[in-house]
Order: sequence, then structure tokens, then C-alpha cells
Amino acid sequence: MASAAGPASAHERRSASDATGVVVLGACAVWSLITAAAHGGRPEGVLLAVLAVAAGYASGRICGELLPVAAPCAGALAGLGLAVASPHTQGPQVISPLGQTGATAALLAVSAGSACCAAWAARPPGLRLVLRLLAAGIAATAAVLGSTSGFAACLAVLLCSLAADRMHHRGLGLGGLALAAVLVTGGTWAVAENVLPDGLATSLEGQLTQHRVLLWQDALHMAGREPGLGVGPGRFSELSPTVTQSLLPDGKPHSAPFQQAAEQGVVGVALLAAVFCWVLYALWRSPRPTPVVLTAGAALTALAAIAAVGNALSFTTVTAGAGLLAGLATARPMVEEVPQNAMEPGGRARKDPLSP
Repeated sequence: MASAAGPASAHERRSASDATGVVVLGACAVWSLITAAAHGGRPEGVLLAVLAVAAGYASGRICGELLPVAAPCAGALAGLGLAVASPHTQGPQVISPLGQTGATAALLAVSAGSACCAAWAARPPGLRLVLRLLAAGIAATAAVLGSTSGFAACLAVLLCSLAADRMHHRGLGLGGLALAAVLVTGGTWAVAENVLPDGLATSLEGQLTQHRVLLWQDALHMAGREPGLGVGPGRFSELSPTVTQSLLPDGKPHSAPFQQAAEQGVVGVALLAAVFCWVLYALWRSPRPTPVVLTAGAALTALAAIAAVGNALSFTTVTAGAGLLAGLATARPMVEEVPQNAMEPGGRARKDPLSP
């Protein structure tokens, strides 16, 4: 009887996380339409991002069930190929703070996370080593491409993945990742509001560039004028003085939270945070081993940090890749997985704490 109740309870928890995702993503789409109707904005970008996340998540769930090792490995190679082959990784935009290197860094971070997830899902030690070397190679590729943020993100994901083997309570790990995302977002707000000490503020502004900080300040001013509905999706470029005066404007504030605040108000920011919280909740309820869950969580947190200071979420390949990784890490493979550190001396499987 207990064995029957266990799978049923796990299925109910997974159904709850899936239902939560449907509600959150649906609310994002509906709210973008409401704010666009109120101010004449263009919601197509938000709708496309929502569709990309949903499609990537569904694909990841299916592929992760059938091919728990091959699917994330293929995803890692595909992301690496897109990052290398992208025309935006060539030329002066690599070093330009307003270039599209945020998308490159995000793709490489997600690719490194996929490779590490594949390594944890693989059983032969030799294959695990090869897949971890692939993750290290992705980090090295980021350095070769000149993406400092991508290299740092890939290295952080790889280190977190190696440390995840010793983390027995996934809830604590996911809570720490959530705190890291909050600190990065809070740091961007502190820079934009100029509330940091002069020395630290000058140092951070030198790294971020004054132009980017001015874009953030424009976004905050728009949010202050229209805190409820924002100015409308896609209208930041029309109303930002900094964009108007820029020689090479791309119409983005280069921060997903600030863009949501400016274009969709406080509710838009809350919905963006709700999407990230849903992903962490789905990972917490995932039937996959804790190392796989925490590795995916680390990669998606790195993506959130990059999106807080760049325009990574403006690219469909990034949002689809994030959804794919989340789906892979929450799928239930047809073959039961046993973590490497979850075997007792007698050969029996040790229960993975806090996993369904």
C-alpha cells in the first residue's frame, strides 16, 4: 500500500508544479496584452518569450524521459554551436557593453549546465568524465570568445555541480540560489538609485558603463510615472532619453527586471519573479537526483544574474534553452536513476532527501 501511495503522491506534487507553471506563464501573456492595450505597446516580444519557455520546457520533459543522458548532451552541444556560430560573437560587439554578448554568455551558461546534468545522469565513470570535460571546454570557449561574464557563469555552474554531490537537502541549495538571484537584482537597483558608497559605486559603474546605468535610471523613472501598468511593452526605446541620444541604440534597458518595471509596472516585475520561483519550485519537486536538480538550478540562476544586467531574455534561443534545461531537470526518466553517492554498503539505494 505504501509503495502505491508514494508514486501517487509524487505524481500529485508534479501535477501541482505543472499547473503552477501554466498559471504563471499564462498570466505573463495576459498581462502583456493588458498593458499593451492600455498604452498601445507591442506585446509580441513577451508572447514569443512565453511561448519559447513553454515549448522548451515541454520538449525537455519529453526528451529527458526518453534520453536522460543524450538529450542534455545534445542540448549542450547545440547551445555551444549557437554561441560560437552567432554573428554577434564576432567583431567589436564582443567587448561592447551594449552588444549582444549577454545572449552568448547565457547560452554558454545553460550549455554548461546541460553538460553537467548529462554527466550526473550518466552511469559509466568514463562518460561522466568526458561530459564534465565538455562543460569545462564550454567555459574555455567563453574565455576565447571574450565573454568574461560567460566564463564566470560557466565556471560557477561547473563548481556548483561538483559541490552538489555533497548537498543532501536540495531545498537549502535552491534557497541559496534564490538568495543569490535576489542579491544580484538588488545590487542593480542599488547602482541605479546611487545608494552605494562612492568607491563601490564608481567601481561597479566602471564595469557596467555609465551608459547602461543611465538606461536603468530611465527605466526607473518610467516605472515611477506608471507604477501600475508601465508605459507598455516595447515602448522603452520611444520614451528613453538615453536611447534617443545613443549612437547605436538597441532599444533595451539591458536588465530584465528594469524592463519589466518600465514597460509592465510592478505586476510585470512580480510575474518575472514568479516565473523564476516556479522553476525553482518545479526543481524542488523533481524526481531527478539532487545533483541534477541543483546543477540545473545553478545554471538557471546564472542566467537570471546575466539577465539582470543584460538583455539575454530578449533572444528566443536563450528563453527556449532555459525552458529546455528546466524540462530536462524535472523529467522522470524511464530508467530509474540512482545518484553515485546514494548507495549504501549493502548495495541498497539511499533515499534522496526532500525528493518526491
